[in-house]
Amino acid sequence: MAIFKGAGVAIATPFKENGEVNYEEFDRLIEFQIENGTDAIIVCGTTGEAATMSEREHMEVVKHCIDKVAKRIPVIAGTGSNCTATAVALSREAESYGADGVLCVTPYYNKATQNGLIAHFTTIAEAIHIPMIMYNVPSRTGCNIQPETAVKLAREVRNIVGIKDATGNIAQTTTMMQLADGCIDLYSGDDDEVVPIMALGGLGVISVLSNVAPRQTHDICAKCLEGDFAAARQLQFKALPLIKALFSEVNPIPVKKALTMIGIEAGPLRLPLTEIQPENAQKLENAMRCFGLLG
Repeated sequence: MAIFKGAGVAIATPFKENGEVNYEEFDRLIEFQIENGTDAIIVCGTTGEAATMSEREHMEVVKHCIDKVAKRIPVIAGTGSNCTATAVALSREAESYGADGVLCVTPYYNKATQNGLIAHFTTIAEAIHIPMIMYNVPSRTGCNIQPETAVKLAREVRNIVGIKDATGNIAQTTTMMQLADGCIDLYSGDDDEVVPIMALGGLGVISVLSNVAPRQTHDICAKCLEGDFAAARQLQFKALPLIKALFSEVNPIPVKKALTMIGIEAGPLRLPLTEIQPENAQKLENAMRCFGLLG
């Protein structure tokens, strides 16, 4: 059974001006998501700036999120690393806190071979009892899970259940789903490809857009799951200008600005990320207003 179906938010981590995690605003963001139909929360991923957190801080944020959500919807912990042993330790700790699953990115910088990827993901999965979703985002990691590799892992490792596909390569995704024949849960990792990926058999999205538009992102997925792709397509089209603005600079720079625009103090970014450029902030504000998120 899938960990979730629909719109999972790749939740941002609010920070205070002094750089500490702002747990009060984080709680507000979590409640905003649940109240507006988000189907799962993915904590401490790319959008959550986990790459700039210490391991202890990372796991404190994961535990806080799990405790705050209190099983109302699934919480999936980002526990990936380019060090397999670190990913094992983070995944075990997330499981001990009650995570419903883990999201593990391909090992960045190392540029593992396909055999290396098989060994990496298998080692992590066999160290835990909860399900794993692999995260394939070659543009960030320099490493691509080939379709045959993804399918082999899903078939042969009991708790490797799915993949977040942020390849931007629909041809590769189509090949993977043909080979999988239903053995892998597919989630879009790109907000502008929700409908195409769900048309291929995807179960939903792990979304940046959901941070500021949880109800609308949920509705796109719900229409796909109902088989009403015509309605889903129109909702996807309507969201495209905002999605484009949310990726006018590297994620999560624009989405943290967008959260502040709707009244959730997401705070500063941690270096090496810097604040959004004024011209992109204006484009983002215009897109938010046209989408109905601002008065």
